[in-house]
Amino acid sequence: QVQLVESGGGLVQPGGSLRLSCAASGISNMIYNMGWYRQPPGKQRELVAMITTDRSTNYLDSVKGRFSISRDNAKNTVYLQMNSLKPEDTAVYYCSRLNYDGRRWLHPPGDSWGQGTQVTVSS
Repeated sequence: QVQLVESGGGLVQPGGSLRLSCAASGISNMIYNMGWYRQPPGKQRELVAMITTDRSTNYLDSVKGRFSISRDNAKNTVYLQMNSLKPEDTAVYYCSRLNYDGRRWLHPPGDSWGQGTQVTVSS
């Protein structure tokens, strides 16, 4: 079973940067479409960025131009570079495999969520 472990979060001032990492274990190579979700306090989890197996990317409108998702298949790792951070980016960030149901990208129902990594943007 694939296990995903997120890291790299922390407290950062507005305008600052963080780089999140998602390390996958239990697989021989990362052949999946992958994404980063976030869950702000008191709100639902939302898909922030995604990268396909052929490295096509897509982003939530509110993070376009500020966030960048990438992958290193040799290291079974997905990254999220976050620049120009805003207080509204404060959330727990989770990585996930993604499946496409014909209309949208989804977290596979049978997959567990990791513990996530907390990102707090505050002065």
